[in-house]
Amino acid sequence: MTVLKKIFLCCFLSLTVTAVTAQNIDRAGNITIHLPAAITDSSAKIMINQINVSGNGTTKAYIIYREIQFQNGDSITIGALTEQLREVRQQIYNTTLFSDVKIEADSIGDRAIDINITVKERRYIFPVPIFQIADRNLNEWLVKYKGDLSRTNYGAKFVHYNLTGRKDQLRLYLIDGYTRTISLAYSLPYVNSSLTKGLFFSGGLSQSKQLIYQTSYNNKALYFAGPKYAINNWTVNASYILRKNIISRQYFNLTYNYLNVNDSVITAAYNPNYFKDSVNYKSFLDLSYTYQYINVNNVGFPLEGTTAALTIFKRGFGLTGGINLFSVGGSYNKYWDLHHGWYFSEQTQAKIKLPFDQAYINQQALGYNETYLRGQEYYVVDGVAYGLARSTLKKKLFVVSFPFLIKSVAERIPFAVFAKTYVDIGYSYLPTKYEAYFNNRFLYTYGVGMDILTFYDLNLRLEYSIDQLSEKGLFLHIQKGL
Repeated sequence: MTVLKKIFLCCFLSLTVTAVTAQNIDRAGNITIHLPAAITDSSAKIMINQINVSGNGTTKAYIIYREIQFQNGDSITIGALTEQLREVRQQIYNTTLFSDVKIEADSIGDRAIDINITVKERRYIFPVPIFQIADRNLNEWLVKYKGDLSRTNYGAKFVHYNLTGRKDQLRLYLIDGYTRTISLAYSLPYVNSSLTKGLFFSGGLSQSKQLIYQTSYNNKALYFAGPKYAINNWTVNASYILRKNIISRQYFNLTYNYLNVNDSVITAAYNPNYFKDSVNYKSFLDLSYTYQYINVNNVGFPLEGTTAALTIFKRGFGLTGGINLFSVGGSYNKYWDLHHGWYFSEQTQAKIKLPFDQAYINQQALGYNETYLRGQEYYVVDGVAYGLARSTLKKKLFVVSFPFLIKSVAERIPFAVFAKTYVDIGYSYLPTKYEAYFNNRFLYTYGVGMDILTFYDLNLRLEYSIDQLSEKGLFLHIQKGL
C-alpha cells in the first residue's frame, strides 16, 4: 500500500465515522435586522421587547437563553445592535449543539424590537465504529511503521451530546486492538437554577502493548513492547465546573490514577527513572484548577477572537521524590480577520514544572498531542519548562458544498478550503543529565499548507514543513471539532 493510499484510507475512515453537518465560520452570516427607516441616529437606544427561540426540538430553551448577554426589557444602542447580535449567534453556535443559527431582529414600533432566533439542531446520538492509530500521530504511523494495520485500534463508541436536552453528554468507549480502552464519562454543565455550576464524572481502564520508556539523544521516542500489555492505567475523575459569565469557565478537577508497567521498564536496561522509584506501579492523585476564556467566532476552527487558559496542577501529596509534581501552565491565542479572506493567528503556550528533577513520566513537553512545532512530528522534546509560539497566515480560497444522500442527516456536504503559511518557534529546558539534542536550545520550523474544513468542524491539515536542520516533510493531521 502506497503512502498516498494510506492517507486516503485515513481520511475516508475519519470522514465516515463523523456525522455530517454544515460547518460555520462566518461570524456575520445569517443575521437580519429590520428597523424603522426613521431611525438614523446610531447612538439612539432601542428596547428588546421579546426574545423568541425556535427549532430546538431536543434542547431546552433556557440552554439557549443562557448564551445571550441581554434579556427582555434591556436597551441597546442602534450602533451596537449588529455586533451584539453577532456575539449572540457566536455563543449559541459555540455550544456545539447546532449546525446553524439564524437571528432576525424585527421592529414592533419606533423604539422596540423582537429578536427571533432559529436554530438547527445537530445530530446528537452517535453509536459509531472506531478505527484509529495507536501511535503518537498519523505521520509516525505512516512513515516509521509503514501504515502497519496491526498498530491500530478498533471498536465502538456511543456518544450522546445532548442526553436530556441540557447539553449533558454521555460517552461510552469500547476499544480493542493495539491498545484497549473501556471508559464511561458523563458531564452535566448546569446543576443549579442560575446555570452557573456543573459536574463531570469519568472512569475507565486503558491498556497498551507498548509504552514510551525513554527519549533518545536524537529526540526519538523509544518504545518498550511487552508480551501482553506493557502498561495498565485505571482512572477515576470528578470535576466541578463554574461558569459565572458567558465567555469564561473554571474547572476544579480531582483524578485518582493507578499506573502499572511491565517489570522490565524500571530496570537499568530501560529507564530506572521512569517512576523515579524502584517500583513498577504507582497510585496517585492529580489535583488541578483551570481558568478558561473563549471568545472566538468558531470554537472548533477559530478565525477571529481570543482564547486563553491558565492551569495550576499538583500530582501526589509530597513535595519531593517519586512522581510528585507542581506545575503552572497557560496559553494565549489571538485570531485576526484581516478582511478579504485573509486571516492571521498567534498561538502561544508555556509551562513550568517543579522541582526540575522529575520522573520520566512527568517530563513530557513538545511532541505530544497538539503541543509540537509543525515539522517536528517525528521528534519528542522533553522538558520541565517550555514555551511554544505558532504564527499562521491563512487565505480562504473557496467554499463549496455537495448534495448528501441521507437528507435526514444533512442536505449538503460543505467544504471550506484555506491556504496557509506559518512559522513556529519553541524552547524546552531539561536538566543536563536528561537532555537530548533539541533540549536547551532555540527551535524553529516553517512551511506552507492547506486546511480543509468540513463536517462538524472536522479539519484536515496538509502541511509541508522545514525544520532548523533543513529536514523537509509533508505531514497530514486530522483534527475533530468535537
